[in-house]
Amino acid sequence: MGGSDSEVEKTAQKEKERKKLLAIAPIAKPLAGKKLSKRTFKLVRRATEHKCLKKGVKEVVKSIRRGHKGLCVIAGNISPIDVITHVPLLCEEADIPYIYVPSKEDLAGAGATKRPTCCVLVLTKPTKGELGQEDQEKLKEEYDQVVSEIHETTSSLF
Repeated sequence: MGGSDSEVEKTAQKEKERKKLLAIAPIAKPLAGKKLSKRTFKLVRRATEHKCLKKGVKEVVKSIRRGHKGLCVIAGNISPIDVITHVPLLCEEADIPYIYVPSKEDLAGAGATKRPTCCVLVLTKPTKGELGQEDQEKLKEEYDQVVSEIHETTSSLF
């Protein structure tokens, strides 16, 4: 009896994953796989703790235009997609790496907010104040690792 419950949960989980993948917009490229998504969400969580994160289209666009550098993480299941279509162009012009993740809900969860988020910008250093040397190095190390994986993913696309 106990084994069937976990099987039901597994099939429900798989169905949920399948629905998430179906909701992804056709322009969501490069799309992060499971492993890269996990690493990216971990980086977003760490950036949130150190106040190195800009959430939402308006804040992200404003930061990019002001010349802040970082990593742009965009949700792939945004509807209508027109809300975020200009963000990758801005990122490319400013030479900022960007990646799409499958779910806006997961992105919001990583960013410590309950409200689903279209996109976030992970900054390498906080806009206000300073980070401790150790925290700065840890954040930079994780950031560099994710960015290098994104470059690998994008190089296979183009």
